Amino acid sequence: MDNPFSKISQVRLTGGTGGWVKNLRGYDKSRHSLPDAVNAATSGFLARLCAAELAEEAEAMFQRARTALGYKRAGISLELGAGLATLTTRDFCWELAYALDPADPARYSLTRGLHSLRSGNLAQMPEFDGLFAGQFDAVVFDLARGLRVEAVIDAVEALDAERPDALRVTYPSDCSRCELTVPGVAARVECDGATLALRLPRAGSPASCLAEFAAVRDAFRLSRDAVLAGLLG
Repeated sequence: MDNPFSKISQVRLTGGTGGWVKNLRGYDKSRHSLPDAVNAATSGFLARLCAAELAEEAEAMFQRARTALGYKRAGISLELGAGLATLTTRDFCWELAYALDPADPARYSLTRGLHSLRSGNLAQMPEFDGLFAGQFDAVVFDLARGLRVEAVIDAVEALDAERPDALRVTYPSDCSRCELTVPGVAARVECDGATLALRLPRAGSPASCLAEFAAVRDAFRLSRDAVLAGLLG
């Protein structure tokens, strides 16, 4: 498999979950009250509450990565901050972040992210892929030069809609973003002009995310449209 990221400035794999703030280990029902807004004070409160869970998961990932990929001390590091853990190696960067849910500040979101991959082929290594099994449900590409969403919409609408493999597109009236449906591909493809994101129906590993990406890339190439084919290289 060739490097699927050759013309993308940066690739990020993300996935997340969440829960109630009151269920964090640091929450004491006799002393604490649930946040009712998202601001510096409540975000700092969350960072203190989640410190134990954050440190525990981050340390476990550090040890697993060090063992599975054979890193020595100088090749791997872990930094803990307020609600954020960053694992940095010569091959990738993995992050773990807690944040209050803006729609319901009594809940928190937990996001895991993988970026700065040394090469697209890295995810094909079983040792690497196994580290992140079941973690990611989205692949986000920062488009190197950006593009007009209208151009993507026009390109899809110009395709032969009668073909069984034809792409489909939906978009709001202001054309600020669009969503593409690729026949035979479970992922939803979203574009806002600066990024292109694949939203997967279920969380998977880096290799499974790349498989979905490859299917989308092939569909764009088969469209024979310069705009679409140029999106993903």
